[in-house]
Amino acid sequence: MIVLDTMKRRPTFFDPARRDEILARIQRLSPDATARWGRMNVAQMVAHLTDQMRHALGDSVCRPVPSLLGLAPLRHAAIYWVPWPRGRIKGPPDAFVTQPKSWPDDLAALRSLVERFCARDPRDAWPRHALMGAMSGRDWGHFCYKHFNHHLTQFGV
Repeated sequence: MIVLDTMKRRPTFFDPARRDEILARIQRLSPDATARWGRMNVAQMVAHLTDQMRHALGDSVCRPVPSLLGLAPLRHAAIYWVPWPRGRIKGPPDAFVTQPKSWPDDLAALRSLVERFCARDPRDAWPRHALMGAMSGRDWGHFCYKHFNHHLTQFGV
């Protein structure tokens, strides 16, 4: 099933071409890649994206953090319109709990989570985001693409 967001024309994980693009970029990551901005090293970034996918899938609970991004207009702008600043926004604490272990295993776990996410129906009920609150599957698809793109660009892929 191909799900394209033709109304907004924004990349989403529910578009198989965008999913494949992200998975290919993950495979191009190098364990010695250096960040262009921010405080994380590449292994920590992979662990961070793993945590985010576990939250998006409902595998682990991310405690709510009060944020203006919970307001619908600001959430919508952050997901769909506003470019994210580099190295200026800190995610919720629960998005930084996984510790890197084995580079090949960590990449395989992340790939598996991305594939599970993309296999879900965006019309299903989805978990709340810790900062942004209630999000639809459509919102999660765009958010996850934007989040992965942000961090993969951070490490040059």
